[in-house]
Amino acid sequence: MQILSVNLARAEMRTIAGRRVATAIGKRPVAGPVAVGPLGLAGDEQADPSVHGGIAKAVYAYPHAHFAFWQTVRAQAQASPWDEPLPPGIFGENLTIEGLAEDRLWVGDRLQLPGCVLAVSEPRMPCFKFNAAMGFAQAARLMVQSGYCGSYLAVLEPGTLQAGDAIQLLPGPREVSVRELFRARAKGRSASW
Repeated sequence: MQILSVNLARAEMRTIAGRRVATAIGKRPVAGPVAVGPLGLAGDEQADPSVHGGIAKAVYAYPHAHFAFWQTVRAQAQASPWDEPLPPGIFGENLTIEGLAEDRLWVGDRLQLPGCVLAVSEPRMPCFKFNAAMGFAQAARLMVQSGYCGSYLAVLEPGTLQAGDAIQLLPGPREVSVRELFRARAKGRSASW
């Protein structure tokens, strides 16, 4: 289990679904150590703090194992060529991770890294900006159907992190997994996607 990529972005104005909105979903990989504090990674922004960011959602992690699924469905939707790999950060994730999917993470689990400690807090819920980032209108619905939502993380011990850092999973109370919580939250909201 490790960090494959650390990704950052500043909020910028874009036209999405016919309206001008601020977004920071298109994050880009950075090299070297990045400082992480209670509100997230140095140099990163969230455009809408009502749904992203804050103490409980300071860092967003997404499993690299899901990239092949999204590459395939984007090609099927003619949003990209079949052989075009997805870049780290495309999902808006700060951390592209290996070895920790949503069904293996539980709210309250801790991720011990060499330079900091993060805690699993909740799943990410998709929005219209996710559809735009993926390039087709049904992307949010596919996230709900697949359960490939990624995990928000709180910062328990600030410090630094970087690509290549090993992740040690320290189990929490194990009452609800990220995938279970995502499915429960998504039930009543899927009509809006």
